[in-house]
Amino acid sequence: MLVRLSEARGLEPVGTLGAIDYMDDGTPIQVTVTIDRDDRSIVFDFEGTGPEVWGNLNTPEAVVSSAVIYVLRTLIDQEVPLNGGCLKPVTIRIPHPSLLSPSPEAAVVGGNVETSSRITDVLLQAFGAVAGAQGTMNNLTFGDETFGYYETIGGGTGAGPDWDGKSGLHAHMSNTRITDPEILERRFPLLLRRFALRRGSGGAGTHRGGDGLIREIEFLIPMTVAILSERRVIPPYALEGGEPGKRGLNLIIYRDGRRVNMGGKNAVKVEPGDRVRIETPGGGGYGPPP
Repeated sequence: MLVRLSEARGLEPVGTLGAIDYMDDGTPIQVTVTIDRDDRSIVFDFEGTGPEVWGNLNTPEAVVSSAVIYVLRTLIDQEVPLNGGCLKPVTIRIPHPSLLSPSPEAAVVGGNVETSSRITDVLLQAFGAVAGAQGTMNNLTFGDETFGYYETIGGGTGAGPDWDGKSGLHAHMSNTRITDPEILERRFPLLLRRFALRRGSGGAGTHRGGDGLIREIEFLIPMTVAILSERRVIPPYALEGGEPGKRGLNLIIYRDGRRVNMGGKNAVKVEPGDRVRIETPGGGGYGPPP
């Protein structure tokens, strides 16, 4: 949901923008952005963000700062050095304790990969710059007592005022390359059954969001499979009358044909012949559909 409190792009010396989005458990991330043209400063205030959570999606303040730097560098049409000095005219206010400034006892492993994506979503939404990307890294792990494997899976990116989203890419917070099928099957006891674009998962609009991916793996020995993902409940947002991207879906397909939704975050035991199928989210659309 885009919340435009006043028009920051107008001629007023001070303009304010804002947005709110939600993690899949319902925890809000909210930001108010105040731009002062007279003293050339900007304030990002995350008041209204939810409390720290019981799980591992809590996020250190350093991750929030990194997301702010990233967004500013994407919006400014000139080279900005990647260091703390570029934040000198920037003030970041984060309520403590909260999801974005947790207590020392809170778990934070998922904050760097998943919550960081939602922080970026909220910031870009506040500026009305681009529709939501897949908003997750789709962290897939599997293994047993002798080996372990971890990959992140791409999805759709959001559309903008004059461009369609891209399909099957990592967006914003991840740039990892996925293992080649031949190498994957040679080194691990599995078969890659399908790796394809998830056609139609991007949101419709004047400019359409990019499509997500479908990745289906069959296991050849008993092992444990785990997924850490978001955008399985709250879809990637659209802008200016577009339609949101499709939510992701994680399935275990047992060898007898039974299909079970793993949910966004889970770990399951699999046997030979069982498969995992990850359908990643599409990006949001921009502008009303034609």
